[in-house]
Amino acid sequence: TNAEGTDHLVILILIVGLFSLLAKELPLGRLPGDISVKGEKYSFYFPIVTCIVISIIVSLFFKFFK
Repeated sequence: TNAEGTDHLVILILIVGLFSLLAKELPLGRLPGDISVKGEKYSFYFPIVTCIVISIIVSLFFKFFK
């Protein structure tokens, strides 16, 4: 029902909040495979591997709490 979906969303927000507090110690955003290009007047950073890892974690969360 809709209440279950809301409960899952609240739990996910709490997990993300707690995870963000601990994220400073984890290498997320600096994983091998993240793209970083630095020029003389510009820099470009795209954390592709970090995005994939976060996507897998969120997908597994929703799979188990379906």
